[in-house]
Amino acid sequence: MKIEMFHLMPYRELPSDFDERYRSVWVDPPISLMDPLAVHRMYNETLDELEYAAATGFDGVCVNEHHENAYGLMPSPNIMAAALARRTRDAAVIVLGNSIALYNPPIRVAEEFAMLDNISGGRIIAGFPVGTSQDTNFAYGTNPATLRDRYYEAEELIVKAWTEPEVFSFDGKFTQLRYVNLWPRPLQKPHPPIWIPGGGSIETWQWTLEKHYLYAYLSYAGFRRGQRVMDGFWRTADELNIAPNPYHAGFLQLVAVGETESEVSDKFGPHGEYFYNKMLHVYPGYADAPGYRTIDTIRAGLLGQTTRFGDRPPKLSWKDLREQGNIIAGTPKQVSEQLEQVIKDLRVGHLMLLNQFGSIPHDLAMENIRQTATKVVPNLRHIWDDAWQDEWWIHPIASPRPPAALTGPLALQPVGAGFKPARARMPAAAALDS
Repeated sequence: MKIEMFHLMPYRELPSDFDERYRSVWVDPPISLMDPLAVHRMYNETLDELEYAAATGFDGVCVNEHHENAYGLMPSPNIMAAALARRTRDAAVIVLGNSIALYNPPIRVAEEFAMLDNISGGRIIAGFPVGTSQDTNFAYGTNPATLRDRYYEAEELIVKAWTEPEVFSFDGKFTQLRYVNLWPRPLQKPHPPIWIPGGGSIETWQWTLEKHYLYAYLSYAGFRRGQRVMDGFWRTADELNIAPNPYHAGFLQLVAVGETESEVSDKFGPHGEYFYNKMLHVYPGYADAPGYRTIDTIRAGLLGQTTRFGDRPPKLSWKDLREQGNIIAGTPKQVSEQLEQVIKDLRVGHLMLLNQFGSIPHDLAMENIRQTATKVVPNLRHIWDDAWQDEWWIHPIASPRPPAALTGPLALQPVGAGFKPARARMPAAAALDS
């Protein structure tokens, strides 16, 4: 079983009445609500948290791409991945991913993933999401009626650019290139593992299975809604006569771990409510542009993550979130038992955990990561042992070149639990010692 830590890099300081005063956390939240100094701190804390997860036992760390929002401040996940590639050792660096339909030309994605794969020593996993309607149709202005065709063409070009041994020309509907000759090529052959983040679109199941890519269901509605989606995925696999290898699929779950249930509720409750009541407060018109979802998905009633409640979603309490399965929370034993059941019920070989969600402060996030990595993850390792081969995992080189030690007057000096600079915030020490 593979366990990865997922991070959104949310803006944690929205006003308490944000969801009542403002229309949407995506596309048009007022710039005046953002403090640049807070963003500086949050970016560096996010990287510290991901590096710490890699150092304490998670198999991989995940970043993703979003635009014009306070929900997740990673417009370029590749920049985050570049920082992680240098300051982590053995963990996979999973970019979930680049919204490939938005890039003109898409070979920019092929080039940057190849760079990251070489820097990391072959530890990159390449995620190809279609992208949310907010990001693709409104923030980047892509016509929703052409989005999926652009996506399929971009995937074809990127994979060909990674694998074609000679210079070639590409004459697509949306991209025409006289010369495609990628320098560098990825270190992993034939290319990095490809994961497809999904939100429940039916056509994504068949396409992902036929391409032999991993399907990663990123659900904030929790494992109960996830059951319906993953049942559909495995049913499609059966129809295509594809073996039900659990490593072919992944699932995202919010997790909070503490010594007692009451401690967990006291510490994490307000931050879970912040996430669901503010970070998913999206104007429905932005979340579902006409033409974005296909007719088959609409007929199946599989709505997007942020449109399931209607124009004015009801407030969700911590109690609601736990009862509905949105968040798995409790003692290490309780969380381990629940996650094992989720893994088996959904039949997934990759579990992506959000240990930092909503407004969780840095110190509490680090403690949640530590508890999960040391007291939960080891209890899940045995699942699927020796039964299946993970064909969607990294193949790093045997002896990657480590970063050289910093020297000179600006070299990092350990102070207490971390590093402190003369003028700006420096990274914490945890991952450097791994």
